[in-house]
Amino acid sequence: MTVRFRSKSIADLTLALALAAGLMSTGAAAQQPPAPTPPAGAAAASRGVASAAAVPADYVIGPEDVLSVVYWRDKDMTTDVAVRPDGRISLPLLNDVQAAGLTPAQLRDRLMEVSKKYIEDPSITIVVKQINSRKVFITGEVNKPGPYPLVGPTTVLQLISIAGGLRDYADSKKILIVRNENGRPMSYLFNYKDVVSRKNLRQNIELKPGDTVIVP
Repeated sequence: MTVRFRSKSIADLTLALALAAGLMSTGAAAQQPPAPTPPAGAAAASRGVASAAAVPADYVIGPEDVLSVVYWRDKDMTTDVAVRPDGRISLPLLNDVQAAGLTPAQLRDRLMEVSKKYIEDPSITIVVKQINSRKVFITGEVNKPGPYPLVGPTTVLQLISIAGGLRDYADSKKILIVRNENGRPMSYLFNYKDVVSRKNLRQNIELKPGDTVIVP
């Protein structure tokens, strides 16, 4: 009988201690302040950054690019726009504004200037969501010819790889890069076999928007 009584007492004491610990934990949790909720503006900014495209250092806005024009404290003026073939964008109140040929910072400054007619002390952010204007082209004896977006530094050899490589009957020694520089057409030769053999690596030039690689 003594053993059973002692065992029961220990069990009751253990249960009481557990209940007390649970109550203390609940009280401490109740006393803790709730986690701060980020302001709506910060959340919107985070979403904008997450959806932004990687913008090259020399980027200027071009046709078919998609921009987000964000007016702080003015939701009616905030909108996503695609740059039209004529280089303009259409915005509420402002109508048509030239965007092509400008950097995002230059477009922001222009919009801030013209917006002062309608908004007191406007604050504007330009987010580049899609870059569709920077393209290079590859044609001829490659597996996947066509236009490709130029969103980062890309060499001739890299573009050939992106296009699925050369076809069996490609003349790999006479590949041509055609480029327009200051209104004048220029051409550069590229010998694929030399480059993959680590010879004359300087011909593996970095491509520029508008370049066309011709694989005979």
